Amino acid sequence: MSTVQSSAGKPSNAVGAYIVVTLGYWAFMLTDGALRMLVLLHFHELGFSPVQLAYLFLGYELMGVVTNLSAGWIAARFGLTRTLYSGLLIQIAALIALAQLDESWALWTSVAFVMGVQALSGVAKDLTKMSSKSAVKVLVPEEAQGQLFRWVALLTGSKNAVKGVGFLLGAVLLALAGFEASVLAMAATLAVIFLATVLLMPAGLPKGKAKAAFRDVFSKDANINWLSAARVFLFGARDVWFVVGIPIYFYSVLSDGSAAGNRDAFFLIGAFMAVWILGYGAVQAAAPRILRAREKSLPQIVDLARIWVGVLTLIPACLAVASLAATGPSDWLTILLVVGLLAFGVVFAVNSSVHSYLILAFSKGERVTMDVGFYYMSNAVGRLLGTLFSGLSYQFGGLPLCLGVAALMAGLSWLMATGLTRRAAAA
Repeated sequence: MSTVQSSAGKPSNAVGAYIVVTLGYWAFMLTDGALRMLVLLHFHELGFSPVQLAYLFLGYELMGVVTNLSAGWIAARFGLTRTLYSGLLIQIAALIALAQLDESWALWTSVAFVMGVQALSGVAKDLTKMSSKSAVKVLVPEEAQGQLFRWVALLTGSKNAVKGVGFLLGAVLLALAGFEASVLAMAATLAVIFLATVLLMPAGLPKGKAKAAFRDVFSKDANINWLSAARVFLFGARDVWFVVGIPIYFYSVLSDGSAAGNRDAFFLIGAFMAVWILGYGAVQAAAPRILRAREKSLPQIVDLARIWVGVLTLIPACLAVASLAATGPSDWLTILLVVGLLAFGVVFAVNSSVHSYLILAFSKGERVTMDVGFYYMSNAVGRLLGTLFSGLSYQFGGLPLCLGVAALMAGLSWLMATGLTRRAAAA
């Protein structure tokens, strides 16, 4: 195993650096998942409509677009450790700020404040994610590039498993400790993790180059551009039901309006979201084995991206038809939704893992941060669109429209992946 330059008393090899980066990323994503569930359920309980709930997350997703567009250039210019540390620090500041929310404020004052704080959290998330994903490409030894799929799948899958625990943690904290105490406890925990990351981080990650130009962020590689376009609609297809629609639908089914009923609904919704994310993360980590990636060439893996997103499109389409056929909430529809959305999670996880591998496989080492930043900018655009349409579609068309829009977005992702396949085959 190759080593990275070490400092006294710090891990000195690539595996050590990978572990430190991964642990920092895990800690961040735990608070990120918990914060999303805290905000969603707390403000729904305060009487916010689906569209207003979607507004709360628009700043988060919009700043993800801006941050990812510039984060690759920032990392190329100033170094990966600085962007990783900045992401952790900004998240701590966002959590502390959110604890200052006063329920006596006017509705739109509260919405604007939370949107601003969530925007800070969006900046933090994407600085941290870009740094962690780019570090994998840098840390995998030259002689072990064939293991890149396994390394990135492990990082991405474990991250999502931790985020799933965060969803459950957020719901539990809200039920047991309340909003303000929960947010401050997460800020304190993340501060401890930040200090540990700084102390344990080995030297050796790229320090940055002053000559890096911002225009270099935009890729001239057709594969990267088609993959990024497919990523937009892939994540839009998930978030259009995941952010507002399904949690609020389940709340309407599970809660009886009493304090005890609301608390039980929080636990059940948090548990479902946690199980979904945990399963998603586990499948992502196992994707190289599921696909037998070692036996496949790069064009064959690109073909798999098209095939799997085609399967994905069918799931929300079928669920939309079933929910449209139902006369209202019912036990059979709820069971069908749970099973169908878990199946969506499995297929979505394989798609996402293939994409995460392909962006690193297509990227050249000298511009990996910029290509990864551009790609995750597309990821953020998809989440932004999904978040916006999640509130709008559920507000105006209920569950059937929400799921129908998810199917449409998955179909558009398949269309983009088809263009990618032709170019990969030609290459």
